[in-house]
Amino acid sequence: MHKIDTIDLKILELLQQDGRMTNVDLAAQVGISAPPCLRRVRALEVAGLLQGYHAVVNERALGFEVKVFAMVGLHSQAEADLQAFEGLCNDWPYVRECHMLNGEIDFVLKCVAPDLSSFQTFLTENLTSADNVASVKTSLVIRCAKDVPGVPIQAFVP
Repeated sequence: MHKIDTIDLKILELLQQDGRMTNVDLAAQVGISAPPCLRRVRALEVAGLLQGYHAVVNERALGFEVKVFAMVGLHSQAEADLQAFEGLCNDWPYVRECHMLNGEIDFVLKCVAPDLSSFQTFLTENLTSADNVASVKTSLVIRCAKDVPGVPIQAFVP
């Protein structure tokens, strides 16, 4: 396991805020020179603490006007059935997140669609008709008050 120090935490925090930051800028902000900074970033990647770099795309600007959370109940929670449902979710483009839950609901899905009609078609032709799906309850997002990706690095205590 990679031992994390305060410099690593600062690197993670800065890259989480701006994954396009140059190594030179990153090194300057954490107070070390560029070569050891790059070695630290590579070590964080190898350790699995940095898993990728992503752009944040404006959903609405691309015409995805609808965001829905779908709570899914399955008939069977056998591991093979859970994995089969997760595989379906990976194949459905409108499903952006799929989380297995503990409790009455087996999965919660975050979905996006261009409009309600498109989501309804996905819901009826794919999600509710999928093998092993017992129930689906949906909630349409009206607005988002907070959407912060990643983790609160400041709260981590090494």
